[in-house]
Amino acid sequence: MRIRFFLLSSLLVGPTVLAQGVDKSSAVLWYDKPATDWEKEALPIGNGRMGAMIFGGIASERVQISEKSLWTGGPGTEGGYDYGLPKDSQAGLVKSIGRKLVDGATLAPEEVARQLGRKMRDYGDYQSFGDLVIERDADDAPASNYRRELDLFDGVARVSFTQGGKDLKREYFVSYPDQVIVAHWTSTGTQKLRVRFAIPGNRSVETRTEKTKIRVTGALQSNGLRYAAILRVLTDCGSVTADEYSLRVESACPITFIVGARTNYQMRWPDYRAAGMEPADVAAQEALRAADLRHDALLDHHEADHTALFGAVRLDLGGGTTTLPTDVLRAEYGAGNAANDRLLETLYFNYGRYLLIASSRPGALPANLQGVWNDKATPPWNADYHVNINLQMNYWPAESANLAETVGPLFDFVDHLMPPGRLAADRYFGAQGWTMFLNTNAWGYVGPIDWPTAFWQPEASAWLARHFWEHYLYTRDDVFLRKRAWPVMKGASEFWLDALMTAKDGTLLVSPSYSPEHGPFTAGASMSQQIVADLFESSLAAAKLQGDAAFAARLDAALQKLDRGLRIGKWGQLQEWKADLDDPKEDHRHVSHLFALHPGHAIDPEKNHELAAAARKTLDARGDASTGWSRAWKINFWARLRDGDRAHKLLAGLLSDSTLPNLWDTHPPFQIDGNFGATAGMIEMLMQSQNGCIDILPAKPKAWAAGAVDGIRARGDVTLNIIWDTCGAAGIELHSGHDGPVDLRSTLFEKDFQVEYGPLQSKILANQGTERARPGGRFAIDVRRGTTYFVRRADGVTCRAEVR
Repeated sequence: MRIRFFLLSSLLVGPTVLAQGVDKSSAVLWYDKPATDWEKEALPIGNGRMGAMIFGGIASERVQISEKSLWTGGPGTEGGYDYGLPKDSQAGLVKSIGRKLVDGATLAPEEVARQLGRKMRDYGDYQSFGDLVIERDADDAPASNYRRELDLFDGVARVSFTQGGKDLKREYFVSYPDQVIVAHWTSTGTQKLRVRFAIPGNRSVETRTEKTKIRVTGALQSNGLRYAAILRVLTDCGSVTADEYSLRVESACPITFIVGARTNYQMRWPDYRAAGMEPADVAAQEALRAADLRHDALLDHHEADHTALFGAVRLDLGGGTTTLPTDVLRAEYGAGNAANDRLLETLYFNYGRYLLIASSRPGALPANLQGVWNDKATPPWNADYHVNINLQMNYWPAESANLAETVGPLFDFVDHLMPPGRLAADRYFGAQGWTMFLNTNAWGYVGPIDWPTAFWQPEASAWLARHFWEHYLYTRDDVFLRKRAWPVMKGASEFWLDALMTAKDGTLLVSPSYSPEHGPFTAGASMSQQIVADLFESSLAAAKLQGDAAFAARLDAALQKLDRGLRIGKWGQLQEWKADLDDPKEDHRHVSHLFALHPGHAIDPEKNHELAAAARKTLDARGDASTGWSRAWKINFWARLRDGDRAHKLLAGLLSDSTLPNLWDTHPPFQIDGNFGATAGMIEMLMQSQNGCIDILPAKPKAWAAGAVDGIRARGDVTLNIIWDTCGAAGIELHSGHDGPVDLRSTLFEKDFQVEYGPLQSKILANQGTERARPGGRFAIDVRRGTTYFVRRADGVTCRAEVR
């Protein structure tokens, strides 16, 4: 087939145009009644550091506030916080247990936890900051035309209704540029309001009111962490008066509420306090600056910041428009209206990207188990950071969904964990480098806990390190690799070079090893071996790029001896343990031994047919029904196996059974990683790039017959737009940040096609007219930075097939 190259015309009809035409209903959640349940119904807004939940009450509005650094426990507690570390070395005991396992023993989790587990001392919990309560003077007239919505594109929540002949509108957002929560209320009549803070009782509280502001300060009883919130009320007419704990507002003009909130936390081991920082001063300054800007400027700043991130990707799955509220749309999912189903799937994808923007921005802690939102003193699982998949899953869509700007908090968090992580490596293994175990908090906790079936996960450091390498692969940022990624990766590798144990056959094994969250302790559980292999391979590549030949040689030697954890068992499954212990009737939610399929890449269905078949056998045995985050992981598994219909079935199950009315993922209870994992999985269905080739529509389900996606990212610093129909890809637009070859795979290349390009930097590709696609739908194009390339079906080639 001959390929023709043309200069890109100034009017490009392709995926960009189609995707930009997507109806905004795929980016708005809306409801026809107020929320009464925080978890299931309230709507989340946030700026990474602060979050708020909007209820939209008629007589009384509750704006529940979170600030991600408000944690009990840690330094300053009376019990003597120890970061999860023992005073004396446990290395001898760990090696003794590890050697027994290497020699063939298996141990019950309870027995190992009895010896190596530790009670969490002053671990702490993520806290609700409190509520901003706005009460209206009683109006007995019924409300009508009620609408409560969350606009994902603008990052703004809105409430509107009519009551007593008045039209009332409210608008809420949390600004990242100005670091405040903003509420803006308007009415066609006079508004009479009482405004106050409601602060939880596990802290000291001092409230001061003055003219148009309320100041709340205090400290947590647990650890003395200081906090402050400042409210300022702005209106151009009427009056604002203060009583002891609240403000009374009467105005016929728009009213703006501005909230600043801070603590004196600093993400710095070992003390975690910002020396000399008074949170009340900082919050007051931020609220004052915002008040000076007024509402319109604050909204402009917020929308410009938010839409620059959210608008980078557009998805169209062929859904239509609907008049159904979002809770009804979700409840009727799968009932036979295909257009509505595609609309909900698109909305869910967009929501995942929105939630990551709202819960992870530079300068704050990373997204936790609940993102940034929490209304409890003792939230589920402490609302902490589980590092046996959950924290990692939060950031699966960051690179591919074109939100690399959100991943900085994860990198900062890992950097700050390395100093205590070095102590953990030494005291538990007598090893160099750094490690940690199952979970951590805002206070640098790196030791094991005493929950038998989930406490031993020293592979956590290796899994976290892969996010640094992935960021490099997506961006090709050599400075980031040298300054940020390589120290983390090398430290994690140093640990495993020391900690691995040698079996009688000379292979290197992780021991003690445990496959979350079931089965016995053994040596060389598959997940453990796969994660370490993944770390060593990426670190070897990084070492070569850094010119560290000596360390590269050590890694290469270890890889030659390392057990890769890839075995096919007696019933055709991929083994979960080194010994063939798998039960074909086991339906446990963790399928950890498929790490090499996703997020790893060692199981490539194009090259490893037997391993891919074994992974499929395992997934069939485990079944599709599970908790929210597990379903999300399985979407990614099936996408990697190139089975789009099965991946879509998992997505459908997630939406039907593991999604709340406000579209939050539920374990149950609410746990945000399922939202993020599913968003990442939808991209994996449309594009993959893990093995040096950009695979276009590798797992497109039949349900997604025609559509388009704009702005997704592939490894190699490539941005892609794709348009497709029932035959597969009809057009591919790509833009690379680097010069060099880009390898593509698509059914598009199985028939005549043509490539158009525009030399935005006056660089013309020459002598390409006789190039041909390679067998298997492969095509390599030599791209230039700053040039956009559009590959499409050749003139005269039309879609005639009903399926790929």
